[in-house]
Amino acid sequence: MLTEIHETVQRIADQVGPSVVGIGRRGPHGTGVVIADGAVLTNAHNIRRETVTVTFGDGRTETGQVLAADYDADLAVVSVDTGNIPTIQNGATEVDLGTPVVALSNPGGMGLRVTVGYVSGTERSFRGPRGRVIKGSLEHTAPLLPGSSGGPVVDRDGRLLGVNTNRLGEGFYLAIASGDHFTATVDRLREGDISSRVRLGVGVAPNEVVRKLRRSVGLEPVDGLLVRHADQGSPAEAADIREGDVLVALNDTVLNTIDDLFEALGGIEAGATATAQLIRGVEELTAEVEFPA
Repeated sequence: MLTEIHETVQRIADQVGPSVVGIGRRGPHGTGVVIADGAVLTNAHNIRRETVTVTFGDGRTETGQVLAADYDADLAVVSVDTGNIPTIQNGATEVDLGTPVVALSNPGGMGLRVTVGYVSGTERSFRGPRGRVIKGSLEHTAPLLPGSSGGPVVDRDGRLLGVNTNRLGEGFYLAIASGDHFTATVDRLREGDISSRVRLGVGVAPNEVVRKLRRSVGLEPVDGLLVRHADQGSPAEAADIREGDVLVALNDTVLNTIDDLFEALGGIEAGATATAQLIRGVEELTAEVEFPA
């Protein structure tokens, strides 16, 4: 068994390893994988600027241009000179519990890491960088170092099963699973198409915080989301939604949880106007929110 594991790891390291690259150098860094000639896939949370340093397995570094980043899906595509680096091939879109997997990474270009594990869960969910739930993820047990997010998890034939993104602790990891939706998102990002999902542009606290805070200052508790801040230039700021307001509803959706807010925003198209109901102190207000096209 040990001999078989050794042979599998060595074969996949030789086959897939050259496609695994480092993302970033100083400060936050991660991993990426070559998915096409001139295109590298990574996690959106690894991207901080419009350009990023990409380090290849042979030590070569290039400055890549971010084509597009979807922070709700936590995926980004970087345009960079990949030379003659081979591209990773897609694997099965469905895997079973116990399926052996191999994870590869090159944290910030510090060298290739290859680990083995097995699928410990499917159809898992986690929150992306902006709080939206990402569903259908793959949970596995191949150990990963910090900076491994954005790297591939593959099957025994070296074919892509998902992109590692989230450390659960206690030896478990989540990968954004490959599949039809994954492929469609990657294709869209390769074309430079940024997600068209609308954003309100607020930071919020949950319902329980609203009730405790209002009770502490002698106000009647209400259900809703507390606005911690409104981003400068956001639709929320333009609609005069302020820090301390309680968002009660958006259009016909009552807002008791952050997922309620995401659900409401998911039904709004760019260029549309939505009605927000909010409470400011003891005053009930209505705000018309315009989402730019």
